[in-house]
Amino acid sequence: MKTLVGDAQPARTPDEGTLPQPETMRIRGGRPLRGRVEVKGAKNLVTKAMVAALLGETTSTLKDVPDISDVQVVRSLLKVHGVDVRDGDEDGTLHLDPSGAVSAHFEEIDAHAGASRIPILFCGPLLHLLGEAYIPDLGGCRIGDRPINFHMDALRAFGATVEKSYEGIRLSAADGLHGADIRLPYPSVGATEQVLLTAVRAKGVTELRNAAIEPEIMDLIAVLQKMGAIIAYEPNRVILIEGVDSLRGYEHRAIFDRNEAASWAAAALATDGEIFVGGAKQQEMLTFLNVVRKVGGDFDVREDGILFRRDGDLRAVTVETDVHPGFMTDWQQPLIVALTQAHGRSVVHETVYENRLGFTDALNKMGADIVVHPHGLEGGTRRVPRRELEQAAVINGPTPLHGADVVVPDLRGGYSYVIAALAAEGESTVRNIGIIRRGYEKLFAKLKDLGADFDIVG
Repeated sequence: MKTLVGDAQPARTPDEGTLPQPETMRIRGGRPLRGRVEVKGAKNLVTKAMVAALLGETTSTLKDVPDISDVQVVRSLLKVHGVDVRDGDEDGTLHLDPSGAVSAHFEEIDAHAGASRIPILFCGPLLHLLGEAYIPDLGGCRIGDRPINFHMDALRAFGATVEKSYEGIRLSAADGLHGADIRLPYPSVGATEQVLLTAVRAKGVTELRNAAIEPEIMDLIAVLQKMGAIIAYEPNRVILIEGVDSLRGYEHRAIFDRNEAASWAAAALATDGEIFVGGAKQQEMLTFLNVVRKVGGDFDVREDGILFRRDGDLRAVTVETDVHPGFMTDWQQPLIVALTQAHGRSVVHETVYENRLGFTDALNKMGADIVVHPHGLEGGTRRVPRRELEQAAVINGPTPLHGADVVVPDLRGGYSYVIAALAAEGESTVRNIGIIRRGYEKLFAKLKDLGADFDIVG
């Protein structure tokens, strides 16, 4: 029977990530960004691979781990659960020893989770290891509904008991977990990760249909296979997992962060600069690179990264966000900043999250001409099936941007404000920039290396 699952000072030292994080940037724009930046492992893989270490009976080693706040949150949560997390000799290397894993209570998890939603992915591994797991109220960026019923229904399908209380959710599996036949109504990345992290130790076979197939998902599968898991994927988003009795630790170098790479590419386009993104790979960015070319950008794929620049005036484009292999929702916010400088009428259809275009209000305050259609746009040629929650942004350009006082709303929107301020004439004040630390390692140092003119205040 199938189960339907519902969905400081600016860049003073290389150790920026260890300093108290200031909340406000004062940016003097109008200068092209030029130079080289390096990207490390993807936030969306590294944090999940750290959780996967709980499943092993020996120590795991993860390389190219970025120094970002989301990683620090998972590190703290692992320590609360008794996992020994140590830095390796090589920069960006972590050793994770789960041999002392213990249960933790709501208050402990909540104190370390902050705004992160990562605690929910601890459920499967902890149910296998300890027979119980706790989830406090979950945070994350305010970009739309991210229902945890996707996760809860999947865990119930595996045989977990879910009990809700005022503190959060307690899960238990007194009789262990078993394989399940699950179909996702939407290819949710988080729900796919939940199934993978749970199914690898469940008794029997799990068949997951309509799964997410993002490169970070494939990299997580590679991690789990190194640990001893048996996982196969078939056409049409089907993943088969044969449960095993035990898993060992892994050694793995994380896939590069394609979201950060795309963000720097958009910065080069928006500021009419030239940025080499070290560590970026062509294959995982194929869809994004096509849009770069359509909008009038240029790129040079090299062995150690990709160089991004403009190729004359920017041109208007129409973009539809979608799950992989479509155009990622995390790419559209930085791209919209570049589209304010494109000639003509651009349209961005956001089909993944319903509230991810609210950040454009601040861009309009800086001189952009962007109209958001809260219920999307009818008509026109579409390749991505229309969803009830979708919105659309119409960007008319080019419009000169000017300095303004803005407040960061979320991770990608916040980065977009920084790039808009760097492209704008005059001085801007960008507040609440601590959020950006969730996904961008050593942001101030990288901006300084690219020639940005800014101060940190507050």
